[in-house]
Amino acid sequence: MIVVRDVFHLHFGKTRDALALMKEGRAIEQRMGYPLSRVLVDMTGTYCTLVNESPFESLADLEAVLGKMGQNPDWRAWYARFVPLVREGRREVYRVVEV
Repeated sequence: MIVVRDVFHLHFGKTRDALALMKEGRAIEQRMGYPLSRVLVDMTGTYCTLVNESPFESLADLEAVLGKMGQNPDWRAWYARFVPLVREGRREVYRVVEV
């Protein structure tokens, strides 16, 4: 099992706009099999941070879904509206371990 965290640092004052768009994007992504578990926003640290966190069984599952999303016209149109709100971002991939 892996957890994928897409971390977005938004332009100042754009968090509400990004959250509204995130609701639309989540609906599109879920139709394509992207397993969304939660969206997080900052309380401390870097301002205007939004995190999309999702579990996957494997990297292969992640790659398969990302491939479908990139080909989907609805997702591409949504993404074109979301990108201008983002200053920078990154993807973090973690392996879930039992301790």
